[in-house]
Amino acid sequence: MSITLLWMLTVLLMLVGLAGTVLPVLPGTALVFAGAWLGAWIDGYERVGVYTVVVLGVMAALAWALDYVAALMGAKRVGASPQALVGAAIGTVAGLLAGFVGVLFMPFIGAAAGEYLARRDEQRAMQVGLATGLGLLLGMVAKVAIAFAMVGVFIVAWLV
Repeated sequence: MSITLLWMLTVLLMLVGLAGTVLPVLPGTALVFAGAWLGAWIDGYERVGVYTVVVLGVMAALAWALDYVAALMGAKRVGASPQALVGAAIGTVAGLLAGFVGVLFMPFIGAAAGEYLARRDEQRAMQVGLATGLGLLLGMVAKVAIAFAMVGVFIVAWLV
């Protein structure tokens, strides 16, 4: 495979990865990391060294973890019941399977349903659901920021 094709694949992986930070079907930061690793490998780790690749890997892992715990953190912050936390987790997994709209709303619905089952208080269930949704939204914003930071770190390392 030619170097030009490998670099095109590197750029494509990073671009698709950036899109994947908001599209639930694609593993966004994992693809950004794969592109960065490929770019470092193409160059024999001369411009982008192993240390930088490790840092990018840690950033990708952090973004991945944020994706799974953000909704739970939002619910827990408002004192959600254990049932609401389980509902948010189930909603997050179900949302991943349901596409973009599912990712946005299923954790909220799961947390609200769990809280309602635990306390039979509609207002409290709505409050927990909204906090879960806000946590998820903040987590997504953080994940997008981390993905762009990963691309920036790669570019700076490659240019310097």
